[in-house]
Amino acid sequence: MKNVSVYLVVMNEENNIRRVLDSLIGFDDIVIVDSGSQDRTLDIAKEYTERIFYKAWDGMAAQKEYAKNLCANDWVLNLDADEELTTELKEQIASLVLLDSCNGANIPIREHFMGARVHDNTKKNSHVRLFRKSQGAYGNERFHESPTVSGTIKELSGEINHYGEVSVEVKVDKVNRYSSGKALDKFEKGKHSGLPKLLLVFPVMFIKSYFLRKNFLNGRRGFISSMVNAFYAFLKEAKLYEQEITKDTH
Repeated sequence: MKNVSVYLVVMNEENNIRRVLDSLIGFDDIVIVDSGSQDRTLDIAKEYTERIFYKAWDGMAAQKEYAKNLCANDWVLNLDADEELTTELKEQIASLVLLDSCNGANIPIREHFMGARVHDNTKKNSHVRLFRKSQGAYGNERFHESPTVSGTIKELSGEINHYGEVSVEVKVDKVNRYSSGKALDKFEKGKHSGLPKLLLVFPVMFIKSYFLRKNFLNGRRGFISSMVNAFYAFLKEAKLYEQEITKDTH
């Protein structure tokens, strides 16, 4: 695909990166920004692209903004090393770019948890991953960073496969790290914690994840995932409160 650039921010992804790069065969501009891999990540990447750059870690949003700006084309697609572009999505991207009727696309993410693909009817998260470089930019979020894109955003049905949550340990470690960053983001924006939300956020988010988003269709995996998702929501509030009571010692 000659009119779309793909960019990835990576570090120590030798177990994943070949899968995602195999799914990108046909794209003529693949940009990889590494922040200090010590494994075979870069050796594998060199088999697919010469456009490999180093940038010391400065937060995910900053890394992605840097990688985006290295892309040769105005249309850019962001993927993570533990993801995979599906054939259906690739075809939809090609059609969308040719139509030239919008500035970005919201793409559903198909999760794979504890070695299993989530049920087709479980509600997926969607993110803007394809957009015009000239019309989009990242902010300063520490995690769950998404570009702000001007203009019309189209909804696509083709999916990105995500394989990162291979175990409960990995998922819990992720929510622990992400909740710290999100709580600090909230604190710096002047947001405050409240006792009612601290009390209710866990059960409300479990109900949302398990029942409303239909994680119950994934059996015990779905129950475990929903519990961890609810814990993530609770941690964000708990850590926001922690920021407030320790602010004078920072």
